[in-house]
Amino acid sequence: MDSKDNYKVIGLMSGTSLDGVDIASCVIRKMGGAWAFAIEHAQTVQYSSSWKKKLQAATEMRADDLLALHNAYGNYLGVLVRAFCTKQKIRNVDFIASHGHTIFHQISRGFTFQLGNGMALHAATDLPVVYDFRSLDVALGGQGAPLVPAGDRFLFSEYNICLNIGGIANLSTDVKGRRIAFDICFANMGLNYLASAKGVPYDKNGVLASTGTIHEGMLKDLSVAYERWKKKRPSLAYEMFVSTIKPILDKRNLSPEDKLATFTESIAVEIASAIPPSRKKRSMLCTGGGTFNSYLIYRIMERCGEQIDVIVPDEDVVKYKEALVFAFLGVLRVRNEVNCLRSVTGALRDTSSGIMVGF
Repeated sequence: MDSKDNYKVIGLMSGTSLDGVDIASCVIRKMGGAWAFAIEHAQTVQYSSSWKKKLQAATEMRADDLLALHNAYGNYLGVLVRAFCTKQKIRNVDFIASHGHTIFHQISRGFTFQLGNGMALHAATDLPVVYDFRSLDVALGGQGAPLVPAGDRFLFSEYNICLNIGGIANLSTDVKGRRIAFDICFANMGLNYLASAKGVPYDKNGVLASTGTIHEGMLKDLSVAYERWKKKRPSLAYEMFVSTIKPILDKRNLSPEDKLATFTESIAVEIASAIPPSRKKRSMLCTGGGTFNSYLIYRIMERCGEQIDVIVPDEDVVKYKEALVFAFLGVLRVRNEVNCLRSVTGALRDTSSGIMVGF
């Protein structure tokens, strides 16, 4: 068990929306029994069209090709970290904490797979690495997700609710002293898919959506699809988007603007209905790429009403919160402290999850 209270960690995160690799150099300290952090340097490295194609094709690859890609992607992450540290003159890094890029998340079959072999990442950087944060929880009957709530509880405790809007929207909050968290709905994954019909990678500030008209039939179809998942609140995955949500988006002969307006409204509706009821006014921290979509934030505020203060923090926290949290989960792992909560994932027990190499 590591007994020191001051760490410099590189956190790596690649989200389901394929925006790129988030790299954050974080200082994480324990002071007076409480955790504090600073994001010293951070950047997002966008994927080349070649890497995007490989990641999109990974679910259909033969096993040997997938294993080769697993190593190649781990090495690629290492190259990015080396370039990042050189550019920012970062030294004395304790370790790298890497989430990897989720390719499979099939809990009913007992597995999850994040691309990016930590052994290859370690070999490319000669730095210790913590990776594969999800598999132990899945082996213990959990969803393997969401993992960020442990970070929410210790690093962002001043907010009642933490909402992240990435490829998928999820939230975490305390209910009667117990942390709960769950995926709510697909967000940027659907928005970016619809924006591609206009020849753009994403709907900047929700401008396209704001000019569209909400289609009540499509809105209802989306609501019915999410209703099926609400009892169990499974962790959502790309495969579920392709099989369930994409057909709804494809089936109607509507303009891209109308589809974007409808899908945006669906996100706002699902988020508002997912917040546990309370008579008290509460604060909700919003992070993730979707937070920059000002029209989406406006619709969320409208749907949530006056009982929820929607708070958008400074840009580094919005963009790099997940990379920061995985850096923090890595710290908890090297200290052999709980970083994966059974109250959130449904596993048999809390765990200190992650494979450690090079320590």
